[in-house]
Amino acid sequence: MRFHVITLFPGAFGSYLGESILKRAIEDKKISVAFYNPRDFAAGTRGRAVRVDKRPYGGGPGMVIEALPVIKAIEKALATIQKKSKKPKVKIIWLSPGGMQFDTGVAETVAKKYTDIIIVSGRYEGIDARVKKIFKCDIVSVGPFVLTGGELPAMLIIDCVSRQVAGVLGDPTSVEERRVASRDVYTRPEVFEYKGKKYRVPKVLLSGNHATINTWKRSQK
Repeated sequence: MRFHVITLFPGAFGSYLGESILKRAIEDKKISVAFYNPRDFAAGTRGRAVRVDKRPYGGGPGMVIEALPVIKAIEKALATIQKKSKKPKVKIIWLSPGGMQFDTGVAETVAKKYTDIIIVSGRYEGIDARVKKIFKCDIVSVGPFVLTGGELPAMLIIDCVSRQVAGVLGDPTSVEERRVASRDVYTRPEVFEYKGKKYRVPKVLLSGNHATINTWKRSQK
């Protein structure tokens, strides 16, 4: 699975992708993550920082990211995909609070059907909507809230989809949604004391009866 992220702030991803499971998945070539910054595809004034945002038509606060730098960034991602794969299956995800709700079911479908995911991550008041008229995009939301940018949602999607890729979690049974699992989990010691009160592991988990344990786990959902 190859992820291609269109973002003005690729540095925001470093700490999350550089730790634990996703870091190992990248090192083991189970997944890859590439970044395409619209600033790199914009014409700048010499000696000044490249700007890709302009005031919105129709008035209102904030700034809107220009269409052409984003279009060129997506084109670059598509060209890179074509070079790396003869028959790629590509999905473009456009992040928006008003989009289709992303969940584990969507992640599982995406992991099965596609080789490359392009995630368009906006900022400020958003990206010029004409980009969506040029490329076939799935408009996706990660929840009923508004964030300052699309970087966190993009990380969430990368994480959730990566879990569905064979070998990323090591043991296939580590994918909770494919086995009987409960919200509450316990480990050793069997009993510990805190402020004079003893806290115990539920007896059913100590029984060794897997049928009974699975019934208990189902009841905890």
